[in-house]
Amino acid sequence: MLEKRGPAIIIIISILVPLVVVFLMLMPERYNFLGIESGLLPLFHAVINGMTAVLLTTGFILIKKESRTAHRWVMTTAFLLSAVFLVSYVISKISNDPVPYPDEAPLKALYLFILLTHIVLSGIILPLVLYTMYFAWNKKFEKHKKIARWTFPIWLYVAVTGVLVYVFMQPYY
Repeated sequence: MLEKRGPAIIIIISILVPLVVVFLMLMPERYNFLGIESGLLPLFHAVINGMTAVLLTTGFILIKKESRTAHRWVMTTAFLLSAVFLVSYVISKISNDPVPYPDEAPLKALYLFILLTHIVLSGIILPLVLYTMYFAWNKKFEKHKKIARWTFPIWLYVAVTGVLVYVFMQPYY
């Protein structure tokens, strides 16, 4: 049942999630219902992104060594961490006003480049990760391998640049 409905579910999630995030970012009021200080969630996000990057690299090494079971566990953990990140990120957008990067801040052009590529690729990575996992779970390993060649470097870039965005923004939280 899920095998047949999987692609439709992936498409729906891939459209809804970015729309929800944009909607939340444009909300006129914030509702900090958890009472979390504004600087804590970005640090949490950076830690999750850093851990995801380590897991992705580990998963890549494991599959090159043909350690399929370990690869599956590591990649599933990376996926779950990314899901936790996504929920936390949505909570962050509901709870806290956006923090702008100051015009006079050093390396603003580099920051904006990293941020822009991070945002664009974050929108692209969601369906790629979902399809990559879907093919693996359904034992369609040739399709999994084909899409993973694209998913891995983009997902790794998004994870690493997520940490970099935090490093740039940390003094302003």
